[in-house]
Amino acid sequence: MPPFVTCQITRHGKRVYYFRRGKGARTRLPHLGAPDFDVAYLAALSGAGIQRTAVIGANSLQWLVTRYRTSTDYIGLSSATRRQRDNIFKHVVEAAGDYPYRDVSRSMIAQGREDRATTPSQARNFLDAMRGLFRWALEAELVTVDPTVGVKNPRRPKGGEGFPAWSMEDVAAFERRWPTGSHERVWLYVLLYTGLRRGDAVLVGRQHVRNGVATLKTEKNHTEVSIPILPALAATLDGGPVGDLAFIVGKNGSPLTKETFGNYFKRACVAAGLSKRSAHGLRKIGATIAAEAGATVAELEALFGWNGGAMASHYTKTANRKQLAAQASEKIRNAQTPHLVSAAPHLKKIP
Repeated sequence: MPPFVTCQITRHGKRVYYFRRGKGARTRLPHLGAPDFDVAYLAALSGAGIQRTAVIGANSLQWLVTRYRTSTDYIGLSSATRRQRDNIFKHVVEAAGDYPYRDVSRSMIAQGREDRATTPSQARNFLDAMRGLFRWALEAELVTVDPTVGVKNPRRPKGGEGFPAWSMEDVAAFERRWPTGSHERVWLYVLLYTGLRRGDAVLVGRQHVRNGVATLKTEKNHTEVSIPILPALAATLDGGPVGDLAFIVGKNGSPLTKETFGNYFKRACVAAGLSKRSAHGLRKIGATIAAEAGATVAELEALFGWNGGAMASHYTKTANRKQLAAQASEKIRNAQTPHLVSAAPHLKKIP
């Protein structure tokens, strides 16, 4: 429940919401989750009351969003990120587009995060969008304070590791269901043997391959990656079916958007008995295999298009821990052997 908002249940069983700060007047609000709830809540929170005068033109939040969407900061984002932020801005403008953007406070941004608390990924995307908007506005000298500063990202669920990583048993189950020569087998091998995200996997094709290496810039961070086309992937691509400009295509031979491909691949996973697996999890097993094979942080970043070392270090540390655990077990086993022999003389080798 947002701060200062209370819910009462009438004698007819209807939920009624009110805003009241301290001992101030009580203000009736629309139903929680209603399209006009946010604007009414923001109005009450700012002290203007539900009947505040709407702001139009250059002082409104809608105007600021419109200006931001023409900026180089926004245009420089990937198409997927722009679509994601456009969807967020649409709801923000619908709820509070006529609100004075200079009056947006940190508590309002935090409340927007809390309104999406049941879906942490949406809350995080909301904060990313608003941070992009107000960081640009601050640099453009349209605001003197960035209200997103100090607003923390929502905590990830305890024990949550994001998309579940595939195991080799999962891969084998998928292969049994989708043999060589099927679209689904091509989809699997492109993801598994390139480590590309969905948005890049649906774009890569033969035009990117030179001397057995696929080179392209990633959609998310525009980093160039060079990926060797391993024999297993090469054989699968030769067997097809693939498209003219993209390896991954639909049943009609047409290229796919990353969203459509994600849905198709999920259905293929379910058909293979892998209801809890997705395309992104294959990227994880690819990184795990590479790290356990001895790939360094720099090599992982070059292969997967990461920057900063944090993500690559996660995989190398995990691989190192497994290796160290195996070495420790071997040392314990070697240390115990003499004691076992002395305790059981019949284990001694007879000369």
